[in-house]
Amino acid sequence: SKILNNTAIHLYKTSTPSTRNGAVNSQVKSNPRNNLIYGQHRCSKGRNARGIITARHRGGGHKRLYRKIDFRRNEKDISGRIVTIEYDPNRNAYICLIHYGDGEKRYILHPRGAIIGDTIVSGTEVPISMGNALPLSAV
Repeated sequence: SKILNNTAIHLYKTSTPSTRNGAVNSQVKSNPRNNLIYGQHRCSKGRNARGIITARHRGGGHKRLYRKIDFRRNEKDISGRIVTIEYDPNRNAYICLIHYGDGEKRYILHPRGAIIGDTIVSGTEVPISMGNALPLSAV
């Protein structure tokens, strides 16, 4: 395994042609917290309200539950720690679970380069660094 920008990238051994140039990030997990996901799987792939297929060749796929992402970042001046980096099936970005100092847990979009154990904070007087969130008037 190679260490690239503080994340462990494991390269596959070539056993088939598809694993020849494959790599996987060992920090990324896929076991979400149940109180931060919602929704249920309905088969709507190409089907109308009666469940009849109206658009062919759509369907299958894996069950995808929605993760509640904190886009507002309104936990002001409370530092949080990145606990896990997780896969999100609804977007092509990773998400990370933040444990805030007051005990709250939230998902945010993963800042590229941030690793497990980093601290982030949002507010008006916070330093401009990776993962921190400021209002536009303070940038």
